[in-house]
Amino acid sequence: MLTATIYENLSLLKDLDQKQLIVLIDPDKFDEFKAEEFFNNLPEDITYIFVGGSTVEAYKTDRTVSAIKLFSELPVIIFPGDHTQITEKADGILFLSLLSGRNPEYLIEQQVKSIYKLKKSNLEIIPTGYILIDGGKECAVQRISKTKPMPQNNIEAIVNTALAGQFSGKQLIYLEAGSGAINHVSLEIINEVKKALSIPLIVGGGIKNSRQLENIYKAGADIVVIGTAFEKGNFH
Repeated sequence: MLTATIYENLSLLKDLDQKQLIVLIDPDKFDEFKAEEFFNNLPEDITYIFVGGSTVEAYKTDRTVSAIKLFSELPVIIFPGDHTQITEKADGILFLSLLSGRNPEYLIEQQVKSIYKLKKSNLEIIPTGYILIDGGKECAVQRISKTKPMPQNNIEAIVNTALAGQFSGKQLIYLEAGSGAINHVSLEIINEVKKALSIPLIVGGGIKNSRQLENIYKAGADIVVIGTAFEKGNFH
């Protein structure tokens, strides 16, 4: 039985070992007029929809969420690149802190800037530790945040960063290789982080096919996010 909040549902499914698949929609790449076709082509096992991007045109997030709501009953969660992407039309928001970088703008400043909107909204706010992992190419998050991703071979540092997020009160840890990454987060990293955490683990970036998806689940990811492969319609 599903419980009251998005986070309670995520945690319940984790405890039941039911893997979750989320589609990430970038408003700047989403054609609102083809929304029905887009959702008709998605796998049936999608559990949530993330909406956001590193940079998004003004009001595009709002229009994108409105279009999604016309054709999907799935809960919509904002995955914000900055505080301007918040819309009350969504159901929840990942309250992100970029733990892999040391730029205060994305550790706390953007969060402070978002409070004016959030305290007036009914969005469910989910504190999330966001860890950028080197996916083999420079990604938009790296350029915008002016931070470097963590090397995939530095597993101990990645695990410690994830645990620091959990110990500081984050409810989710998100390992991200970046949009369109050449390489997804390694299975060894996922496995080691999973063993260390007691909160749900999200993995995204560079996942191109169902074989990779299944291997990432087996390595320990509770939730997998796929964006670019669904946007291009070439996930198989």
